[in-house]
Amino acid sequence: MGAHSRTAERVLPEAVARPVRDRYFDTLRAVALVRVVTYHTFGWAWAGLVFPSMGVMFGLAGTLMARSLQRPAPTVIRSRVRRLLPPFWFWGVFVVGAMLVHGWMPGWQIVYWVVPLGDPPGNAWGEQAWEILWYLRTYLWFVLLSPLLLRVFRLAPVPVLLLSLGPVLAFQFVWQPPDDRLGAALWDLATFLFCWLLGFAHHDGVLARLKPAALLPLASAALAYGGWYALAHQAEYGTYDLDENPLAQAFWSAGFVTLLMYAKARFRTDFAGLARFRRLDRLVTVFNARAVTLYLWHEIALILAVPLIDQLWNVPAFEAYLPLDSQWFMFGVGWVLIAVFVVLCGWVEDVAARKKPGLLP
Repeated sequence: MGAHSRTAERVLPEAVARPVRDRYFDTLRAVALVRVVTYHTFGWAWAGLVFPSMGVMFGLAGTLMARSLQRPAPTVIRSRVRRLLPPFWFWGVFVVGAMLVHGWMPGWQIVYWVVPLGDPPGNAWGEQAWEILWYLRTYLWFVLLSPLLLRVFRLAPVPVLLLSLGPVLAFQFVWQPPDDRLGAALWDLATFLFCWLLGFAHHDGVLARLKPAALLPLASAALAYGGWYALAHQAEYGTYDLDENPLAQAFWSAGFVTLLMYAKARFRTDFAGLARFRRLDRLVTVFNARAVTLYLWHEIALILAVPLIDQLWNVPAFEAYLPLDSQWFMFGVGWVLIAVFVVLCGWVEDVAARKKPGLLP
């Protein structure tokens, strides 16, 4: 987001199995993951308007963080960081190793491959894999800032929530952050600050107390402004894709996620009936328990799908009867490879959560 192109979406380290799961939030997270893979396969500019995965995921993360902060803040932060870093390190060994083999020589910035407080460096050969790490960096900063953010939010919940859209407006119209690691981090934090605080508002019952007559016009106005800004500035950004336009992303996500959270808070929306569909319910469970693995490895799966399909052209029967030149076929092959990575690499999430490692949760 911001000064640089954003082609990745994100997923939560806290998305792990719990004794009692909220199937509404679990389903939203699973849909966000599917949308991430779909977007990175087809590159549809309208995908973010249909379902702004990033805003949804930061909203869910904010809710979980507020719930966790009922415990001492240092304990919570250590737990979140512990669940995030081991899967990141495991994945990074392969990505960094591959880039070194292909001529990359890192400088001191390699420290960001240890703790991604800034965008980790890399070369063009591995860019499609490592460019998704902006989410981990943004999530990590929100985790570190949450004790302070929650304290400020509780001083005046509704005014603070509304004012949280101020930074992205200031960056757009008053002062442009520098085009570097710091600037990229500032843009992303400003873009999704509202959604993170919205998670606080849901947890604290602020949304449930708001009347529809007060909330719905504000959410609609945010959607209208975000959508208008994306469409009206296509010439400037080269597209109406929200991932390229932080101001539009911020307002569209604010309105969209507000409605999703309000449906849960005000009307007790629940997907408990999902349990009747055992296979679908099981799939949602796996998606949530392996969210970090799926997020980190899905781009590599899509990258590997291309040479794999190239080999299929050498088999006459496959060439004759399979749609090898279709993006939908690549989409399917990509999901098969994602499933393989989930089985082979997902156990790292169990280790990070101090659980007994397993092939599937």
